[in-house]
Amino acid sequence: MERVETHGLTKDYGSSHGIFDLDLTIHEGEIFGLVGPNGAGKTTTIRLLMNLIRATRGSATVLGMDAVRDSVKIKQETGFMPAEAPDYPNQTGAQIIGLLANVRGSVIDSRITELASQFDLDLSRKYHEYSHGNRQKLWLLQSVMHNPKLVFLDEPTSGLDPVIQQRFRELMRTMRERGTTIVLSSHVLPEVQELCDRVGVVHGGKLRQVGTMDELRIGRSHRVAIQCGETVDRSTLEHIPGLSDLYVEDHRITCTIAGAMTPLLDAVRPATILTIDSAEMSLEEIFLTEFGNSK
Repeated sequence: MERVETHGLTKDYGSSHGIFDLDLTIHEGEIFGLVGPNGAGKTTTIRLLMNLIRATRGSATVLGMDAVRDSVKIKQETGFMPAEAPDYPNQTGAQIIGLLANVRGSVIDSRITELASQFDLDLSRKYHEYSHGNRQKLWLLQSVMHNPKLVFLDEPTSGLDPVIQQRFRELMRTMRERGTTIVLSSHVLPEVQELCDRVGVVHGGKLRQVGTMDELRIGRSHRVAIQCGETVDRSTLEHIPGLSDLYVEDHRITCTIAGAMTPLLDAVRPATILTIDSAEMSLEEIFLTEFGNSK
């Protein structure tokens, strides 16, 4: 069963802002990553699927139901963690979770206790006393406490320390093993690499690519600088698969390489390689390399 399907889904805010002509299918039991720079349209997509905003045109189904007509039922059977959470300054974490659990129904107290322990979250403290990271933990907890069939998470690990980030990833894998579908908006490359079965690359309000990390070569792109003992002929490097931004000056080579580095090293190796510096590119750098500032 497909958990999410959209056809021509569009939210046009004007001036090329929003999401346009989105055709997307998300399968049952997968972790699907929506990746892209800030302002690309990731949050708008999730808000459309949750019927928190209305589409300009197009359609969407969630759990086989119409995203607009059946939005109340969809909200009962899904979880949602917004990028910008509402404020409950005078309530404790426990009071907020209790209120939302009553709205959800079928939430087991032991599940709340288990998740609070897993995230090192003190539910007895008032919301205004929470750090940003603890507020993130609270909204993550409420999004999964009722064991939903489908969860939408918008930048869920922002502000979380590395230990809690790793516990979050463990939780996501456990939920996937139980058949939960997870839609994860993120710009954190290690998170996307480790968790997502497939990703959709959103840039300039459009879905540019969909596939696995290997298919899209996301996460295997590096900026490379090689210092050689002799001059290297640029023409021997220009046709290497995945090579871009090539610059050759005397004994120094700089470039971007997507995928395996072996073809590059084999082409350079007739010269003496003195030093190699390689740095993995961030998602932002990958998007700029792939799409530039195009809309």
